[in-house]
Amino acid sequence: MAKTLLQMAGANLVPAKLSDSCVVFIDFQNEYLEGPVSVPNATRAIENAAILLQQARKFGTTIIHVAHKGRSGSLFDRDAARGQIVDALRPVGNEVTVEKPLPNAFAHTDLHALITTSARQELILAGFMTHMCVSSTARAALDLGLRVTIDADSCGTRDLPGIDGGIVDAETVHAVSLAALADRFAVIAKNHDWTA
Repeated sequence: MAKTLLQMAGANLVPAKLSDSCVVFIDFQNEYLEGPVSVPNATRAIENAAILLQQARKFGTTIIHVAHKGRSGSLFDRDAARGQIVDALRPVGNEVTVEKPLPNAFAHTDLHALITTSARQELILAGFMTHMCVSSTARAALDLGLRVTIDADSCGTRDLPGIDGGIVDAETVHAVSLAALADRFAVIAKNHDWTA
């Protein structure tokens, strides 16, 4: 039976508790609802992320929103409607929004400083796209000494062109990306009843 490297190492595979974590919502922007980078199951992921956000607010968890910032007139133009965070997940109160220029949310941002200030070593990640920004942020978090839980139900991605032609469908890209992350980089939570 196949085992992950984390399983072989006897690592703690229990998803993080909200009270011990920073919850980071990555790129929940209108850009993913329609157009060239639309995510087929974006609505479902957003609905699940809204539940996670509601629970995080209930428990007083540190909440950080991340938004990709593209060039003016291009994808992820933050001054255009498509670059805005979706209505269901808009920041409120003292929730911080970090704008990032690259897939890894730590690159050229103050995300790590914000997490360090919170004095928490656990991250819960949710967002778009599973294979890109969620993956690169989770991998970078390991290098920074942070433990990551990914809420699989609050993530999504899009169809990709296969390297030998054809299309790799979004669900396969999502599943394979999570399997790769579960091997060493993150605990994967599905249908998780988030607790304090």
